[in-house]
Order: sequence, then structure tokens, then C-alpha cells
Amino acid sequence: MKRQSISSGSPFEKSVGFSRAVRVGNILAIAGTAPIAPGGGPAAPGDLYGQTKRCIEIAATAIEEAGYSLDSVIRTRMMLTDISRWEEAARAHGEAFGDIRPVSTMVEISALIDPAWLVEMEFDCVVPDAQGSA
Repeated sequence: MKRQSISSGSPFEKSVGFSRAVRVGNILAIAGTAPIAPGGGPAAPGDLYGQTKRCIEIAATAIEEAGYSLDSVIRTRMMLTDISRWEEAARAHGEAFGDIRPVSTMVEISALIDPAWLVEMEFDCVVPDAQGSA
């Protein structure tokens, strides 16, 4: 099967050996997506809702670059550094996925690479094949 790798332009992609997204067949996987502001650094410092929205925006850009939309998302994973604030992340997730309703997992982790990041997200998509079936 043909493999399509999608880059976000991160300087870490080459040194770490990852892509923002990879499509193989009708599966599109989006790598762990941190809340990085367009100019670099953390987006929405201290704001879990804002950081979750930023993660979704970054993933949506990769999904659109592959030629699809958030409607193709079938699974999300949210890693939070403080699970007691889960409702803030859930609100942002619900705004983006309320009608799509992918399966979703939310877990607490001890830390992320940047201590200012409160959330990191992963996304799995199933996209139609050439015949239009998933």
C-alpha cells in the first residue's frame, strides 16, 4: 500500500524520526499533538481549554492537508497533566466533535515534554478509499 507522510515543518521531525501524520490505505494517524503556538512556544499558557482547541486546530490542518476533514476522525486520545481539569478539555473536544462523536480516551500523565503544556492529543481517522467506502 502507498504510504503518505505529512509534515508539520517541526524541526524535531527529522531528529526524532516522526511525521505529523501518516496515511496508509484508508487509515490516517495523527501523531501526539502538543499545543504549540503558530510562532512557537506554548499556546494559551495555563488555559487547558485553549490548549485543547489548539491541539485540535493543528491536527485539523494535517487532516485537511491529507484531503479530509474532522468528520473522518474515529478516535481521539487526550493526555492531561491534571485530570481534575478534564471538563475544560472536554468542552473544547465537544465543540469540535459533538456531532462526529469519535471514541475518545482521556488519561492523566505525570508530565509532557514542555511543562507549560497541559494536554497532548492523538487522532486516528478512517478515510474513504477510491470507491468511497471506508
